[in-house]
Amino acid sequence: MSSKVYFANLRARTDKSNKISKIRHLFDRAGLDELIEPGDLTAIKLTFGERGSDGFINPVFVRQVVDKIKAKGAKPFLTDTNTLYSGSRHNAVDHLLTALEHGFDYTVTGAPIIIADGLRSENITEVEISKKHFTKVKLATDIVSADSVIVLSHFKGHEMAGFGGAIKNLAMGGAPAVGKKEQHALKIIVDQDKCVGCEKCSAVCPEKAITVNEKKASVATEKCVGCGECLTVCPVKATGMDWATDLTAFLERMTEYGYGVAKAHENRIGYINFLLNITPDCDCVPWSDAPIVPDIGILASTDPVAIDQASYDLVNNQLGFSDSLLSCNCEAGADKFRGLRSHIDGSIQMRYGEEIGMGSRDYELIVL
Repeated sequence: MSSKVYFANLRARTDKSNKISKIRHLFDRAGLDELIEPGDLTAIKLTFGERGSDGFINPVFVRQVVDKIKAKGAKPFLTDTNTLYSGSRHNAVDHLLTALEHGFDYTVTGAPIIIADGLRSENITEVEISKKHFTKVKLATDIVSADSVIVLSHFKGHEMAGFGGAIKNLAMGGAPAVGKKEQHALKIIVDQDKCVGCEKCSAVCPEKAITVNEKKASVATEKCVGCGECLTVCPVKATGMDWATDLTAFLERMTEYGYGVAKAHENRIGYINFLLNITPDCDCVPWSDAPIVPDIGILASTDPVAIDQASYDLVNNQLGFSDSLLSCNCEAGADKFRGLRSHIDGSIQMRYGEEIGMGSRDYELIVL
């Protein structure tokens, strides 16, 4: 059975058709208001963005969701988890400061911020899922403890997952550090022929697992947590992994974690994807590269697989920007994410998500 995904384009000629009005309309049409009960402590799961990036969701847009939740008599809070890699969101203090710097202040959004896995990512609750890779997943307690959840995702490319949407937002964003480590579980390797010894990888490694000797980097596998931060900063793409054997397992592990967050809330969780400023990289890197396609619109659904599949299809249906990071596949209908990283099949997220009962890839796109 197909799932309903509601879509609003970006055309606007009056105050009744601007983005603010469309977010509110999408919230109601997708039935997200029906997920909220009076008195709920409702988590709004989003990403505040790494310091230096600007692709995160506009706090003014977040305010519209906050107001809709308050109108139901619930108590919304903005939330995310600390990062596995070193950066401006590695602990709750730095994370909160970064969120405030990016405009997620109470006076703008109307909701407080709670970092769901605590000060040092030690706030952990296990949820049983009984899937191929995990019997139980380790999730952030304050996300699991919420009565209802609305997931706001900036849809974009990703260095390891191919793309980041609702599934990845649930999975990595719903897990504390130990859960993120379980999802990654990757073996990072260095191509010695490519390595130029610039030391950028060793500088960002949170576990100090990379050393550079005689202008060549090497990885201490016993220390490496597989966070992939070194992949994003290597200027010559010398760092990598065994994509042929490791990628599918990584994406399946990630999807199982997303399933765990959704399962913890049964029918009390909804999703909004923002197909705006569709950058080639995650908002976890400290920059935002040029978009790869034009802005498209905003989607809402109660099915995370369907909303990601619809988002994926809408992006691929666009003409790609030739002056972006896209190296190929700029034509309409071509896979833009494979045009960024030909070795990564991000659609595994949807295929496996459907296989384990997380949702349906078959969707009905309802245009508002």
